[in-house]
Amino acid sequence: MEYALEREQWVPRPRAEVFPFFAAAKNLERITPPFMKFRILTPEPIPMQVGTLIDYRIALYGLPMKWRTRIEAFEPDVRFIDNQLKGPYRRWHHTHEFFDERGGTRLTDRVLYDVGFGPLGTVARALVVRRMLERIFDFRHRTIASLFGS
Repeated sequence: MEYALEREQWVPRPRAEVFPFFAAAKNLERITPPFMKFRILTPEPIPMQVGTLIDYRIALYGLPMKWRTRIEAFEPDVRFIDNQLKGPYRRWHHTHEFFDERGGTRLTDRVLYDVGFGPLGTVARALVVRRMLERIFDFRHRTIASLFGS
């Protein structure tokens, strides 16, 4: 079953300053909570463009795993989309969008995801996955506010 996670955040900085931070794959480590043990495996520099493949290593509940995403869309200062090719989800499709708002930038994240595993996955999502994703995106929100102001 597919679920959606949506988040918005406003920062008092222009898109031309904010977008490049998110378009630099190395910064994903900075906005991911330490409990994920997130590391980018793809050597730098990583050109952000349609078709770019990025490999990561993460740990979920102490279990190490690899994650590979492909950049499906890339529009500088507007949006980019990453799609999981290999990882912990049956489906992970993450749209990052950037809008001018009140002299700053509104960031939006929309993640469409499917845990897989049929009814067992539905239970896992209800008991664990949903809260874990909320925790990850809460950390991200706080870190972005710290980096860019709020």
